[in-house]
Amino acid sequence: MSVYNIDQVKEYLRSYRGPQISIMEVCGSHTGAIARLGIDSLLSDRIRLRSGPGCPVCVTPSAYIDRLIAFSKEPDTVVVTFGDLLRVPGSRQTLSQARGEGGRVEMVYSPADVIRLARDHRDLKYIFAAVGFETTMPVYSMIMDQLLAEDIPNVRLLTALKTMPEAITYLCEKGARVDGFLAPGHVAVVTGSKSFEPLAGRYRIPFAVTGFTGENILMAIYGLVKSRGQAKVMNFYPSVVTSRGNVAAQEEIDKYFSREDSVWRGMGRIPGSGRFLKEEYAAFDAGSRQLTEDHKINPSCCCDRVLMGLMSPRECPLFGKACTPLRPQGACMVSEEGNCRSYYVNQRQR
Repeated sequence: MSVYNIDQVKEYLRSYRGPQISIMEVCGSHTGAIARLGIDSLLSDRIRLRSGPGCPVCVTPSAYIDRLIAFSKEPDTVVVTFGDLLRVPGSRQTLSQARGEGGRVEMVYSPADVIRLARDHRDLKYIFAAVGFETTMPVYSMIMDQLLAEDIPNVRLLTALKTMPEAITYLCEKGARVDGFLAPGHVAVVTGSKSFEPLAGRYRIPFAVTGFTGENILMAIYGLVKSRGQAKVMNFYPSVVTSRGNVAAQEEIDKYFSREDSVWRGMGRIPGSGRFLKEEYAAFDAGSRQLTEDHKINPSCCCDRVLMGLMSPRECPLFGKACTPLRPQGACMVSEEGNCRSYYVNQRQR
């Protein structure tokens, strides 16, 4: 069968009766696309899809939110963030609630907006919430370039920058029952598909780098099913992903950020999974290395198990009851890329 014949691929996946296979997507955009497009409904019940820790907002620990809230209430200090982060629960409240109590929080649409704000208001200190995976790290490097070039002294980065291969290693070491990974296409644009080769070899699990259309995802699932038990990395997104990735972007990241251990919400400390400003740029850091605690605002929230693929969002006792997009009890119900929100909004059943 040619993998380029989508009709044959769809028929193969629909009628598959081989050994049960579990496939995890580790990209929030894939989670959203799978739910929105009803990909589950096109698959045999022998093929199970699981959502993993692919949402950067969802894996940011509660201590990070708590620190931003504390900054927002300090004199002459403004927290700058994207919209998704406003409603993520800390240990006691959200940034949105803190703003309602007088905290100074600015929502922006582009990281470059913080440069404009800091340039126009030199009397204020701006704390920028720098959250993301490898995809967005080059943007924060560009911000550092501009802060240094223009000698802008009133911006600090509170970073929660995390790397995906180390998270996948953590899942595999913790015994995740996964037979194949849908590798994150956006991350692979920067890192290259080769970044997943050591993992494929170590755990004898296939990886499929893919895009976000229905055809992209179905082709990748087909490749993973056919490659079960093989140590290989397949690139179904060659129009934008190469083996080496964006070397210039990688160098830009390495210029400012070092690799260190990092705490993930619900998963704990994962070795080498974080990126922090190097010591020579400590003056621009807002205390990112101190953020080690992680507390649930609701003890019944199962975000940790959902992020690790140990349960479906629908298996959480709060899902759709106490926890909805309007009343989120955990980070997974907040972000557009969150596992629980994708299931809820798109009525994903399986």
